[in-house]
Amino acid sequence: MSQDQATVGVSISWSSNSYLNKMMRRYNKLPQLPERLTPQGMGCKLQGMHVIWFPTAIVESKLLNFNHQEDRLIFAKMIKHLCALPLEDLGFVPNLEVDFIKNPASLLEAMKPPEQKTTTGPPSSEIFDLCQGSFFTFPYKNDQTRTVRLRCVIFRSNGIIGRGTMVIRVECACRNCPSKRCDWKNKKLVLKMSFPSKTRVSERTFMDHCKELAQGEHAWVSNHLPDLIWSFDIPFCDGSPQDNLGKKFKDYEMRVMRGVILEELKPLSSLKTARECAQVFYDIIQCEFSIYIKRSHFSSNGLSISGHHWVWKYPRILHRNISHGNITVREKNGKKYGVLNDWDLAIWLDDKRDGPTSQFRTGTKPYMAHELHSIEWKGPHRYRHDLESIFYVMLLFVCLYSRPDEKLRRSKNQSYQYREWHQSDDRSLYYEKHHIITVGNWEPPMTTFFSGLLLWLIELQGSFFLGFQQQGSFNFTVRKTSKLGRSRTEMNFFDEDTLGGHLSYEAIVSIVHIFEEEELETRGREWQLHLENLRQNQVG
Repeated sequence: MSQDQATVGVSISWSSNSYLNKMMRRYNKLPQLPERLTPQGMGCKLQGMHVIWFPTAIVESKLLNFNHQEDRLIFAKMIKHLCALPLEDLGFVPNLEVDFIKNPASLLEAMKPPEQKTTTGPPSSEIFDLCQGSFFTFPYKNDQTRTVRLRCVIFRSNGIIGRGTMVIRVECACRNCPSKRCDWKNKKLVLKMSFPSKTRVSERTFMDHCKELAQGEHAWVSNHLPDLIWSFDIPFCDGSPQDNLGKKFKDYEMRVMRGVILEELKPLSSLKTARECAQVFYDIIQCEFSIYIKRSHFSSNGLSISGHHWVWKYPRILHRNISHGNITVREKNGKKYGVLNDWDLAIWLDDKRDGPTSQFRTGTKPYMAHELHSIEWKGPHRYRHDLESIFYVMLLFVCLYSRPDEKLRRSKNQSYQYREWHQSDDRSLYYEKHHIITVGNWEPPMTTFFSGLLLWLIELQGSFFLGFQQQGSFNFTVRKTSKLGRSRTEMNFFDEDTLGGHLSYEAIVSIVHIFEEEELETRGREWQLHLENLRQNQVG
């Protein structure tokens, strides 16, 4: 998910201090607490605790030293009073019925190792799923409410536990169904909970606009967009920790709890063949080009690249957070379609000022465009940055997986330079990605199963390489012209979004519409006509 983490509450991170664990077990009669240190939340240090951390403000208290009896007593009293507060005052998700908050003994079952639990089935996460089985009530149509039961956690972002984005498999609890028959029965649903800024455009707004335009001959796009069944915002109440911090700190970024009920789609690991993987990636590229094609891009014969109709009516959106987890698969009528999920951080292409509302850059680090890792980057986020993210998704997928559902096992003969990208800092990622993009003889150490995608990656890298070379030449000419006192308006225009056309619609589609010398399925009549035009030009 995004680096722009939404955090609006207090969570507790336990240290390895044995005395603290012993005291907490005596107070609540709980088993050994998990060893988990994070810089977020209420930080418990080796000798004490004194920091509550939020992404837009730091609130620091006097250090509590657990070697002092008085400080230990203060801490124990604080825990006791926290347990007596309503969930809203604790900063937890509003309207979430969580048993362990009021009944700490219920943690005994939740914190057992998987093999010792009485429940059946695999664990849903490597982190204790304390909310599994809980009920969540949210606003619904006509001032009604609806309740779902939380099942397993499918995704949890790195950040404060319980505060970053979570995707949870759910089922309708049928408490307040709008009719006698549950219209969600037998549907595979997920609930995505996030905590964006109050002012951020919702994912539902973007998707509604896309689907308004995906009509008639353009209806094919709907197969590649997520199906949002319901969405809602829940503000944090007056007197909540978020409300109090907003009043105390003028720069504190107010957030809302935003939920979306979606159709559950399948991950990339559900694919069986390399050709299916290629088709899904091609689908994503087709959908992305359709969504944010620029009005100024024209083909050599003067016709609009994607057809005259789409030039004016495409929704023109930048996704800005393309990652492995956001590319999913929809199975429909025996076919598989690539679907790009998670539009929380998208912006309107014509309003690039609508950037992230926090200080962080947008994207998931291993897949972010290399320029976004540079301290010199000032924006804006461009179309080619999303395309570069797709390139890195493919790169890591084919190099770190022996099959779609199997990560590559360690071998002395394999290179693992990309495995560390999930833990690398911005400086390291910038130089590693910059090297890939700008070297002339690059070739990825991909696995045998995905060997058919080798030509794609080499040609896509070559497009970036040539584009940045041309950009460098253009920038040199600009500086030279400036030194000579000439006006820049006298120079030819350089398209930054496509790096001088090297990443244009024609250039990319000419690479990825073929896999192992056979054409993939091209969706949409306007795309098919364009490929026919390319074939005729090649024959001519």
